[in-house]
Amino acid sequence: MATGEAHPQDRPRVSAVVTTFNEERNLGDCIESLLWCDEIVVVDSFSTDRTPEIARSFAKVRCLQRPYKGSASQKNWAMDQTRFEWLLIFDADERCTPELQAEIAALLASGPRADAYTIKRRVYFMDREIRYSGWQHDRVVRLVKRGAGRYPNKRVHADMQTRGPALVLKNPMLHYMIESFDQYLPRIVKYGFWGAAQGWTTSRGSGFAEVFGRPLWRFVRMYLLQGGFLDGMPGLVFCMLQAFGTYLKWAILWEWRANAARGHMPKLPEFDEDESIWAWEDAAATQDAGNER
Repeated sequence: MATGEAHPQDRPRVSAVVTTFNEERNLGDCIESLLWCDEIVVVDSFSTDRTPEIARSFAKVRCLQRPYKGSASQKNWAMDQTRFEWLLIFDADERCTPELQAEIAALLASGPRADAYTIKRRVYFMDREIRYSGWQHDRVVRLVKRGAGRYPNKRVHADMQTRGPALVLKNPMLHYMIESFDQYLPRIVKYGFWGAAQGWTTSRGSGFAEVFGRPLWRFVRMYLLQGGFLDGMPGLVFCMLQAFGTYLKWAILWEWRANAARGHMPKLPEFDEDESIWAWEDAAATQDAGNER
């Protein structure tokens, strides 16, 4: 929960961005942890549950809706809808801790040394922190000055690119990655299709080494080499889920290539072909507009 709002005159103003789809179980707590920000922009992909209703129940939230064309596209578009100088980007299953809030507020008030900052994440699986498997080193660029960062044109697992170095903050965010299988498995399937689509558009092939070798290697690396076994049964299940996601991506791509050879082309997820979504110039232009508001 937030420790209270900082006065805007004490620091540059912050716009929080949250992208959502069917996140009624997570969104309220996420927004509560971001109420210290000066505005919160929720961009929803036409959820079929109470997600938009929850977002609109907070006076500080502007809830917009846009068709989903990949995480990078959605976040870039969402950033362009904000009004203030600094952007803080969260997913609905993430939380800003009071310690992280205080660190960001103090950093901005004292004059940042960089235009982008990386935030460490503590990953949870069914309320159990995943301490190993490589995820103990999980970190993402999420605090950025307007115009200093942009997501690249990738359909999945796109990391923000920045104009300069992204310094690492001390305090982590919380990432409630897996609450239940019924919530997480559809996400794995979605990422599998989007990952396969990325491979298709870049002319990647898929054979025995990809369908068998890559999932096996991911499990061995996470569970044995990176210590996933030290997390007990949750670590085993977690590592196998990640390996399954890798298998699904390459198996789907193999199926598409095999069917294409038979004359049956795949139906790919809709890609965002709007060049303005990927252009850095638009980010700079939005900065000028935001400074005028």
